[in-house]
Amino acid sequence: MDNVVEIQRVLTVALNRAEKLLYIVLALMLIACGKQEDAIKVANPPSVSVTTARNVSMEVREESVGSLEGIMDPTIAAEVSGRVLKVLVRQGQHVKKGQEIALLDPVDYQLQRREAFSEVARLEALLENQKRSVERNTRLVERNFISQIVLDDIKTQEIALRRQLEGAKSRLATIEHNKSKTRLFSPMDGKIESQIVVEGDYVKVGDPLLQIINNQHLRAHLPFPESIASYIKPDLEVRLRTPTSDTEIVSHIWELKPAIGVGNRAIDALAYVENQPGWHAGASVNGVVILGMRENVVVVPEQSVVLRPAGHVVYAIRDGIAEQRVVETGLWQDGLVEIRHGIKAGEQIVLDGAAFLTDGAKITIQQETTGQASL
Repeated sequence: MDNVVEIQRVLTVALNRAEKLLYIVLALMLIACGKQEDAIKVANPPSVSVTTARNVSMEVREESVGSLEGIMDPTIAAEVSGRVLKVLVRQGQHVKKGQEIALLDPVDYQLQRREAFSEVARLEALLENQKRSVERNTRLVERNFISQIVLDDIKTQEIALRRQLEGAKSRLATIEHNKSKTRLFSPMDGKIESQIVVEGDYVKVGDPLLQIINNQHLRAHLPFPESIASYIKPDLEVRLRTPTSDTEIVSHIWELKPAIGVGNRAIDALAYVENQPGWHAGASVNGVVILGMRENVVVVPEQSVVLRPAGHVVYAIRDGIAEQRVVETGLWQDGLVEIRHGIKAGEQIVLDGAAFLTDGAKITIQQETTGQASL
């Protein structure tokens, strides 16, 4: 009986202690919740930077990525048949106009020249003899020893020999001219782009030997969509840049190809680049055509424009509250966005932090950005 009483007493004490511990835990939880609510109530509004919508002048541009083509990039081909005796230049080497670049074997043309020269000498000897014959027979006719018909026949033979001699001299000149073509010279200043033949190759007339590139005269091909073909016209200013040079140059559209490209449905505009160091044929080129100017355009920085379900919005500031404005945008360029409707010039708008705001949110202005640098 004493043991039962003792057990009941121990249980009662344990229950009392557990009940007190539960009360303490509940009290601590209530205190923590109260402090969290107080912290939420006293949290500061989000900090944002602001700027001012401004009026500026904007260029109406159209951009294109095209390629550079060398206007002067001849492929040196064989003008006569023969074996390549020697290539005097190598790929990548700079050459000057008139510099000897390759030799073909001239032996065949030397032998042909000797043969033609011998034929010329033979005909000259026959003609000289015929002249003397004409002179003798002329005196005989004057003395009535022979008839005029015989003299006329001899004179005809002299004329025929003269014509044969002229033909032989022409053949000799042709052979000498062909022999001179066994020495190949650079037609311009440039750089050897590719060497197609090596020593020992046999080439026929028209076979390519070397290709020369001159980067001093380039043509830019700029494809533009067919939808704006009516706006792209000759003489429009175009700004050109290429990855191989840090220099931006200003040129003009020289002409337009008459046909729309079958593969890309684009119109090809051509502009010329003259004497620009670092510009290379075959490189890509970025062209910006200036189609016109828009004056007094309201612009805001790109980071001020946020995409929401309602569309593009800008948060204007009124009495420390962000007011959501649905805007109609126009041109996007150089970090600026044209605002056609929704914001007026001079209104203060949120710059950094606009993406985290909602309509009617209280804000704290951390920094105000002014001046053209922000726009």
